[in-house]
Amino acid sequence: MKVFLKSLKPALLCFLAMTLLCGIFYTGLVTGIAGIVFPNQANGSIITVTLKDGTKKAYGSELIAQKFTDPKYLIGRPMGTSNLSPVSEKQDKLTNDRIKWWHTLDPGNKSDIPMDLVTASGSGVDPDISPNAAEYQVPRIARIRGISEENVREIIKKYSTGKFLGFWGEPAVNVLKVNLALDGLI
Repeated sequence: MKVFLKSLKPALLCFLAMTLLCGIFYTGLVTGIAGIVFPNQANGSIITVTLKDGTKKAYGSELIAQKFTDPKYLIGRPMGTSNLSPVSEKQDKLTNDRIKWWHTLDPGNKSDIPMDLVTASGSGVDPDISPNAAEYQVPRIARIRGISEENVREIIKKYSTGKFLGFWGEPAVNVLKVNLALDGLI
């Protein structure tokens, strides 16, 4: 028993030291540096708008999707994670259900529905859609809001980004920013 207790002391001291070093010191250091170097991102990239009465209202993060289903808005990818095989029956059913939903939302639109509007991302909270997915929705948004399609396209273009460093990733449209701009808030 004495040997066991003698062996236990260094293990507990090592556990305590590593907990302090990795769990508290390192975490605090990285959080502090991130708060200084990337203050907006470290605090959630929250989009805050000053209203006419002078109050500020937070509308959400530009990095995390918000769910929009009202036809007057640009609608993003389906919420919820999807780690399903692209050829699974469950994925096929989900995709077909979402296609039916889009046809119900905008029955006059006979264009092909972009895949990112009927398939969820791996994270389930992708804040962006492809330029094709945004363009697919332009006629509906313009019609419902009573504005020109060109006006809607200008707003979409303003909140679109190209490939990172010109070659990495895909062009994207931030859904929340477009919808706030459509409402005249930004």
